[in-house]
Amino acid sequence: MGKRIISQNRGRGGPTYRAPSHLYKAELKHPGYVTETIRGKIIDIEHDPARHAPIAKVELESGEKIYMLVTEGMGVGEAVAWGPEAEVKNGNTLKMNDIPIGAYVCNVEARPNDGGKFIRASGVQAQIIGKTEGRVGIKMPSGKNKWFSGDCRATVGIVAGGGRGEKPFLKAGKKYHKMKTQATKWPRSKAVCMNVIDHPFGGGGHQHCGRPKTVSRGTSPGRKVGSIAARQTGRK
Repeated sequence: MGKRIISQNRGRGGPTYRAPSHLYKAELKHPGYVTETIRGKIIDIEHDPARHAPIAKVELESGEKIYMLVTEGMGVGEAVAWGPEAEVKNGNTLKMNDIPIGAYVCNVEARPNDGGKFIRASGVQAQIIGKTEGRVGIKMPSGKNKWFSGDCRATVGIVAGGGRGEKPFLKAGKKYHKMKTQATKWPRSKAVCMNVIDHPFGGGGHQHCGRPKTVSRGTSPGRKVGSIAARQTGRK
């Protein structure tokens, strides 16, 4: 009797293949729709297992404590603000209509008041490049230009934690714990290295697929590996 291949098991879900979201500290959204300015003070800089950038714990004037994505140059004791009267300075969050052209921003909303969706990874930033009637254009970290509603909010500054990828892991245990927080399949091994019951390309006297790598879109889950519904194969 065979058993499920890894891609089937991952698709089914389960604790082994699920990101440990119970360990994550916060969703890091901008405060809900605000008509007046909210102010607070950073009381701590913490590590969040969900991301590689540090996060800031902020105490608002109302006494409530929230987490926010911290930008480069921010530290404990600094004041931050959200809203129409917030100053255009590092760490403050405003509507993009109110941020001047050329400024660097992060944690940009896809739609007004959704809390922030884009440019949240460590060390990344976007730059405001232009404004038209009700719309603001920004240059994304990929280099692509994208247009948003001017009512979408963004945080002024660059996400902290830049240069993280320049330090080598040095040992496999470090890499293991990194991948564990993301529920990423690791370590990866070639399919032809596996046993015949673990993968359709496994088994045999030597390492070879033993069958076509291109499969159709409607193939059963146990065989849906390789080049799925490929438009063309081989050398161009």
